[in-house]
Amino acid sequence: MDFSKLFDLSGKTAIVTGGANGIGKATAVMLAKAGANISIGDFKLADAEKTAAEIRELGVKALAVSCNILEDDQLVNLVDRTVKDLGGIDILIANAGGGGGGRENPFKIDRKDFERDFQLNVFSTWRLCQLCVPHMKDGGYGSIVITTSMSSINKSPNMSGYASSKAALNHMAANLAHDFGPEVRINCVGPGATRTAALESVLTPEIEKTMLAHTPIKRLGTSDDIAGAMLYFASPVSEWVSGQTIFVNGGGEQVLE
Repeated sequence: MDFSKLFDLSGKTAIVTGGANGIGKATAVMLAKAGANISIGDFKLADAEKTAAEIRELGVKALAVSCNILEDDQLVNLVDRTVKDLGGIDILIANAGGGGGGRENPFKIDRKDFERDFQLNVFSTWRLCQLCVPHMKDGGYGSIVITTSMSSINKSPNMSGYASSKAALNHMAANLAHDFGPEVRINCVGPGATRTAALESVLTPEIEKTMLAHTPIKRLGTSDDIAGAMLYFASPVSEWVSGQTIFVNGGGEQVLE
């Protein structure tokens, strides 16, 4: 392969859900710097518009679409708008998700709380894949990258719904790789503790010290650290990699005990 093309996304179009801020924004910007046009699907439309404007300054096209991933009609609209305005879909960064991780005492939550974890993380991602893959196959190039979590392999209290939904994503991708190949690859990135606004809001020097006790690379992650792994999976350099999960975690676990 031509070395200059290993990370070249020129002419390709990427959807990034949850792309207005944090890891999603860092990924959208990094893919844009590699040449991709970007469609940002986010329920914070004003933030998405701001990020799209920043991306256009890099010399590529960018689109902001209001999208609540729990609403099927909004997922359909995101895909339709992307195809209409940007000409196709080559890359899906399924980054938006959420849940009650750390607050899921099984005796204080109910079935709806547990179900919502799977609706946010698993069902919405599966549906987006279903919507995007036909366009990828038509275009002859496809890469899907899903944001999972270290919680998908860790074992902790008050995490049963969130953690199991993230674990389901790892295994779902491994299975969908067989359905989507050979044109479309699907992989997962599992972030460790990353300096997003959400973490910074609760982080103290004591918490950080405890988190780093079992982390060989003695710092917390940045959004760009995670985006780098996203770029790897999105790019031609990883053209023989599918159904895999990579954990970007400084080589260890950021736990509080």
